[in-house]
Amino acid sequence: MGESLEQRNARIEQALPLVRHVVFQVAVHFPRHVDREDLARAGALGLVEAARRYDESRGVPFERFAAQRIRGAILDSVRAADWAPRSVRTLARKLEATEQRLATELGRVPNKDEMANSLGVSRAELARLQDRLFRSVVLALDHETTDGSDEDLTLVDILSDEGAVEPSVELETREMHAYLRDAVKLLPERQRIVVSGYFLDGKTSRELADFLGVTESRVSQIRSEALKALKIGIEGQYEEVDVDATEQCRVAKRQAAYVESVTTARPWKDRLDRWDTSYDVPSDPILPVGTISK
Repeated sequence: MGESLEQRNARIEQALPLVRHVVFQVAVHFPRHVDREDLARAGALGLVEAARRYDESRGVPFERFAAQRIRGAILDSVRAADWAPRSVRTLARKLEATEQRLATELGRVPNKDEMANSLGVSRAELARLQDRLFRSVVLALDHETTDGSDEDLTLVDILSDEGAVEPSVELETREMHAYLRDAVKLLPERQRIVVSGYFLDGKTSRELADFLGVTESRVSQIRSEALKALKIGIEGQYEEVDVDATEQCRVAKRQAAYVESVTTARPWKDRLDRWDTSYDVPSDPILPVGTISK
């Protein structure tokens, strides 16, 4: 007569520590990214199956019979989740064994040349083998990357998105661009034309010189003056402007006034608005030479 359901459940509960023991034995053969809890769950299912199939009349101790079932269930679950061919797993074991042997002999982690020499391959071939192995590893984004740490970090917590921008950086960039647009708009007319024409419209110095009715060297001078003014106008938003210069008091005051005009050009909230286009720098139309005072 077979055992009752209560007896079977009691046998399973009594043998539960065996699952952890088997997991500990087989886990050493798997990479660190293989979740031990997943192995334990598969082993527990193997234990239940062992209790269902166990026949006491055969004289085999339940622990021995269950251990084989637990081990088989764990291996089956790993194979089912592993899409890499057996040749890749064989390669992984070979590379790991070679690295461990060299580490024992050298007393340190072997470098790539030492690994290649021990395996009898070139460094390039070793790189190809390792690349093949790395591409066979599949990690879950919820895989924990810390061991015994106060922080419970998963893989998704430490992966960086190269295309993502920190919110603080995004706001600083918007503010900087807004200051720059305002600073260009508030330049004297000729400087604004040269800056917008040269940097925004792709005009050459020759074209700008013909438009303004001046020489190319004068255009270059205007551009340098404009860039210097823009530099002062932007830097003045982040640090105090010195207006106490003794030799060039008028120039310093004019620069301070320019900085102040950039500061007050718009409310600070508008500078942080991604979709604000009302302050874009307009392109100056190419007017006939002579329409702008020289």
